[in-house]
Amino acid sequence: MLEVRKSADRGHFDHGWLNTYHTFSFADYYDPAWVEYGPLRVINDDRVAAGEGFGKHGHRDMEIITYVLRGALAHADSIGNGSTIRAGDVQRMSAGTGVTHSEFNASDREPVHFLQIWITPEAARLAPSYEERNFPAEEKRGRLRLIASHDGAQGSVIVHQDVRIYAGLFSGSERAEFELPAGRRAWLQMAGGRLTADGTQLEAGDGARFRGPARLALAQGSEAEVLLFDLP
Repeated sequence: MLEVRKSADRGHFDHGWLNTYHTFSFADYYDPAWVEYGPLRVINDDRVAAGEGFGKHGHRDMEIITYVLRGALAHADSIGNGSTIRAGDVQRMSAGTGVTHSEFNASDREPVHFLQIWITPEAARLAPSYEERNFPAEEKRGRLRLIASHDGAQGSVIVHQDVRIYAGLFSGSERAEFELPAGRRAWLQMAGGRLTADGTQLEAGDGARFRGPARLALAQGSEAEVLLFDLP
């Protein structure tokens, strides 16, 4: 049984340069019913205006994943990494004992749209590290493509937690099923478009949680882009 969190029910702040929606409690937004889901601590749906961004700031003891939907994001950090990530790219930064970084819209004309995801790591005070991978649309079309995992399976980025994150694109007759075993939980996040999940229609920004054992059927998509989190 899916428990749906509608897009409009999320925390929302429009700061001018940043238009952001918070699925879980974050910064000035607090909802005791939606603090986290297992180790999944943050899903922020961010749109950053041209030439704007997050200046240098610090984190520790968190796995931070950035999934770019549209546009380009320029990254720099205190452990020597600097790159521009674009749609189809997945960035993973393990803050560990401490890291500072900045994330700016790489364009002076167009906004950038991305999901910022935080996952509580399996242990504190890990060594900070960074990784990025590109997952082309054809690898996600009509299927759930593994993009992040504890063991780096199938070329996914490595997350220091017992999680598996999948991304998929669905339109028309494309469909996929996901088997969740007993003792696991999962979160489905609609990054864009529309999709039917086990007969429940979901739209951009909606999320849904469920527990195993379960078999989730995804179908009847319309320009749908989804992330699915398999969690302990």
